Amino acid sequence: MSFSSQAKAELCQTRLDRKSCAVAECYGVLLYCNTFSPREIRIITASPDFAARLPRLFKRAFSVGFDTLPPADTAGKRSFTVTDPEKLAAVFRAFDLEPSGALSHHINFAVLEEDDCRAAFVRGAFLAGGSVTDPEKRYHLELATPHHAVSREAFSLLLDMGFSPKETQRSGNALLYFKQADAIADFFTALGAPATAMDIMTAKVEKEMRNTVTRQINCDSANADKTVAAAQEQIAAIRRAAKVYGGLDALPEPLRDAALLRITNPEASLADLAQLSYPPVSKSCLSHRLKKIMSLAKE
Repeated sequence: MSFSSQAKAELCQTRLDRKSCAVAECYGVLLYCNTFSPREIRIITASPDFAARLPRLFKRAFSVGFDTLPPADTAGKRSFTVTDPEKLAAVFRAFDLEPSGALSHHINFAVLEEDDCRAAFVRGAFLAGGSVTDPEKRYHLELATPHHAVSREAFSLLLDMGFSPKETQRSGNALLYFKQADAIADFFTALGAPATAMDIMTAKVEKEMRNTVTRQINCDSANADKTVAAAQEQIAAIRRAAKVYGGLDALPEPLRDAALLRITNPEASLADLAQLSYPPVSKSCLSHRLKKIMSLAKE
């Protein structure tokens, strides 16, 4: 099951106690479904949970049933239709609409005066025309409808609910979308899917932890490379100085001790070498001695 299907399955667990919320959810479904016209309502979904919820949702909202239902053993996409004129009229009346041959869809905000009804409307829109990407891959949620006026009005509705979606178009549909994990998690929390919201935030935290570990490993690796490169340069300088002065014994004792430490510990950092010194010296002191040897080698 895809992450989008899991999210819809959780949303479909929302109870249908209040008729006003059922009407609002149906409103979102109809404005984001395949066909909503004076002659036909057609809703196609691949979500088995949404398919199971639809007949109960329409019965609660309009006291009507679908004229055609998918067979019980249908796999894949399922189609629900209403073509009976009396049933269509009952649906349109619920939204104060008059069926006509040139119907232009808009959101009747009088149906969505309460916060619960607004959330129900957006829930229906997502169930019928929405999708969300697995947050393990990327963050993307979208709502798609063929009715551009509806999409613009839904944009305003989401703004009133505290969200800030982006707008675009694709294949003749108007899209509202989110690409931030926090916004998508808040979206599902508001619609009644807290488990989905938690999955998104958990994925975000795990991604951030992996990124932090990766950056730390890369940083440590870069530092190790720098340490090895500096050590090789110091060892080369020590060998040049020994050759010029006829061996390390010709060097002053502090420089000789620093040179021997570096040669015997080629991969150690300056801090580690300072701790290995006897008697112990500071990191800056040891660095000064090695720089002195490198200066002598250049001279």
